[in-house]
Amino acid sequence: MNTPESPSRHLSVHIDRTAEDVYAYASAPAHLPEWASGLSSSVEEIDGQWIADSPMGRVVVTFAPQNAFGVLDHDVTLPSGERVHNPVRVIAHTSGCEVVFTLRRRPGMSDDDFRRDAEAVTADLAALKRVLERD
Repeated sequence: MNTPESPSRHLSVHIDRTAEDVYAYASAPAHLPEWASGLSSSVEEIDGQWIADSPMGRVVVTFAPQNAFGVLDHDVTLPSGERVHNPVRVIAHTSGCEVVFTLRRRPGMSDDDFRRDAEAVTADLAALKRVLERD
């Protein structure tokens, strides 16, 4: 039987830095182009909103308010006006932390498109690891 992939995938990376360090860096929208090329090649704050140049066009990125729980959820408003919610957590671990991104399949998304999204998120998480572990 040929069934579509699950509507969600949990993608993660271990980073050899404290959860606090990773959260502080990753929660700053200005850092997005340094590690999240799947989302942003450049970003600027305009009238209190973070506007990113992305592979999908110009998008608005809105992060959850700063918090002590490692919640890095963010909404991306696409040029079409569609808003995509992205749950992300930074979880402390005895030897650093884990960053977990829950990728959700959007309605009408093909298996190939969902796999490509997962590959882009995985590459972004690997870049986050490289950036934070080189310091």
